[in-house]
Amino acid sequence: MNSADATVFIVSAPSGAGKTSLVQRLLADMQNLACSISHTTRPMRPKDVDGRDYHFVDRAEFEAMVGRGEFVEHADVFGNYYGTSVAAVQQCQSDGNDVILEIDWQGGVQVKTAYPDVVWIFILPPSRQALLDRLRGRASDPEAVIARRTEEAVNEMKEYARADYLVFNDHFDDALDELKAIVMCHRLTQTRQAKRHQKTLLSLIE
Repeated sequence: MNSADATVFIVSAPSGAGKTSLVQRLLADMQNLACSISHTTRPMRPKDVDGRDYHFVDRAEFEAMVGRGEFVEHADVFGNYYGTSVAAVQQCQSDGNDVILEIDWQGGVQVKTAYPDVVWIFILPPSRQALLDRLRGRASDPEAVIARRTEEAVNEMKEYARADYLVFNDHFDDALDELKAIVMCHRLTQTRQAKRHQKTLLSLIE
């Protein structure tokens, strides 16, 4: 999955931790960074755009893609399938971008097991109360759904130790700065810098 010139970042978080808003700002603020668009069987919401938010498919098509081995990872979340296709990741890489996989911990385990060189970032809320407030602030889900999502969020947060980095989203700008620092750190590795500045290095040491 990985190319020599690209880093793949897994970004996971419980529902309500602010992952989507942070990733959107990260993509807007940093160059050569792209988010792989996942496939899902969940129904489209009013503001969803097919091919921008997700690739929306029915269960039969999703299961057929699984059978053909077209996913890097896939999982059943709240009764709907979500998956990252190999083709979507490769397209981002072929465009010269580092890649963000915005996936849950189940998908993260699959990707990290198959490709140990990926970088896994886990975003967490500052407290359970903050998480609950954010879930209720959406004003789109009934209380029973919020309770189920809260329980699932707690279970997901227990998986934090699997990640390479933890970012606590207490203050949005601080969390965003930390995400940017992680991306920049991996862009400055010896291997990537040596390839990017090959001529300069040769002029210095020859």
